Amino acid sequence: MRLLYALLLLLVPVLGVYTFVTADQHGWWFPDNVSTYGPSIDRLFYLIQAMVAITFIGTEVLLAWFMYKYSKRRDDRGVFSHGNHKLEMVWTAIPAVLLLVIAFAQMGTWAEIKFQKGFPDGEFSMDRPIAEVVASQFDWRAIYPGEDGVIGTMDDLENPFEFVVPVDEDVVFNLRSRDVIHAFFVPQFRLKQDALPGHTIPVWFNATEEGVYDLICAELCGWGHYKMAGRVRVVSRPEYDQFLADLDQEWFSNGMEEVQ
Repeated sequence: MRLLYALLLLLVPVLGVYTFVTADQHGWWFPDNVSTYGPSIDRLFYLIQAMVAITFIGTEVLLAWFMYKYSKRRDDRGVFSHGNHKLEMVWTAIPAVLLLVIAFAQMGTWAEIKFQKGFPDGEFSMDRPIAEVVASQFDWRAIYPGEDGVIGTMDDLENPFEFVVPVDEDVVFNLRSRDVIHAFFVPQFRLKQDALPGHTIPVWFNATEEGVYDLICAELCGWGHYKMAGRVRVVSRPEYDQFLADLDQEWFSNGMEEVQ
């Protein structure tokens, strides 16, 4: 029975590894990446996953071995100790080293995505954002600048639930919250940024494929959190320009224009 129990315990790491190996085949893995810095995020994930997998498998194997070895009935008395200082130093030092590896491995990616000096400075920049995305209980609103090119003036254009951007272009936008903490999360972009009340947070990405992508609030924000869904629509530059023109006409329409 001891051997049977040990083998059953070993099924835990076996099934765990099998689940990860076959996850992509069953649609359990990440959605396809469609952003320029997505591969860097994925590499960091795989690095951390490898560390966790090795630790998980090693721990489970040792647990099964100890259960098999020490569950045998014995007649001698147990020996108690106050711990092994060398062993404690080892299992403290190893996680510390792994954390340092993660810290240094992520510095370049973090600086590219989050540091202001890494932000693009093209048509859209921190000084000239494409839009301001505002989160509130429980919706998303994208506010585009009007003809004056400045957000926060009378000619702003507001589009609820949908954030439209041009493909293959560096896009910088400001993220705000009107009430509580929300999180702007687009899995295909590998982009997640909290929206904090009272703060305006610059965010950037470059989407490499046209399409419609789910915009999810990844921070529990109240009773209606489950339905706080939006989308990011990535289109060609001509389609984007036409979208702004149509939005301007719709926003400033008085409902009396002649229908062609």
